[in-house]
Amino acid sequence: MPRLSEVIAALDVLWPPERAEDWDAVGTVCGDPDQEVSRVLFAVDPVQEIVDEAVKLDADLLVTHHPLYLRGTTTVAASSFKGRAVHTLIKNDIALHVAHTNADRADPGVSDALAGALDLRVVGPLVPDATDPDGRRGLGRVCELDHPLTVRELAARAAERLPATAQGVRVAGDPDAVVRTVAVSGGSGDSLFADVRAAGVDAFLTADLRHHPASEFIADRAHSPIALLDAAHWATEWPWCELAAAQLDEISDRHGWGLRVHVSKAVTDPWTTLSPSPGAPN
Repeated sequence: MPRLSEVIAALDVLWPPERAEDWDAVGTVCGDPDQEVSRVLFAVDPVQEIVDEAVKLDADLLVTHHPLYLRGTTTVAASSFKGRAVHTLIKNDIALHVAHTNADRADPGVSDALAGALDLRVVGPLVPDATDPDGRRGLGRVCELDHPLTVRELAARAAERLPATAQGVRVAGDPDAVVRTVAVSGGSGDSLFADVRAAGVDAFLTADLRHHPASEFIADRAHSPIALLDAAHWATEWPWCELAAAQLDEISDRHGWGLRVHVSKAVTDPWTTLSPSPGAPN
């Protein structure tokens, strides 16, 4: 079996930590570099439910997309929910490793997995990484559909293909408009509106769209109308877990490590219930 340091070195090739945003907190949170690794669990969120799943699975390594301590901390006391997660991990000899914006920028990365879940053909990055001479890395992806769909049909496809959440998929714009090209970005995406405009796509699928930026984007009559599809943050990033697990499986086979790699199916989206307004548009 490989040591943790060997597995982390392989993951750092897939998602180099130096490609993360300056504000991000990626890399190994806890774990002994010399411990042996035989079972790995991938998940979006390092919450207690996922940590408990890793314990039950007898995993040696938990890899999550979201950081545990994004803004730093001065304590890991078990009196806090994050400290309790750290204590649980260490007591059970489970390492925690985070790949966040470095996985967003990767080729393939989070948005490639999102596009794949929706059967979209990736044309290129929405925001290219200037350090990539091949022009494949970067934030978001610009995609083409295999055949034109209405905005309503594209939203229905997203709601069907992505993991089920209370929110589902919200739409802003004409639901009967025809979509041939679409930009996608896993996670929060309204900071990319200018790039979406520049890409000239028919629709943009992402998550966490706020009222004012979305309202102004839709109301801007100076540009061609672009529909917005707003899915749950967790749902747009979960497909990456399956992609990442497959990548580690391939590495394990190549090195003869015999790792057992799992993807958590637990829904850790914080929203649990939706009560539609009576008479609301469908």
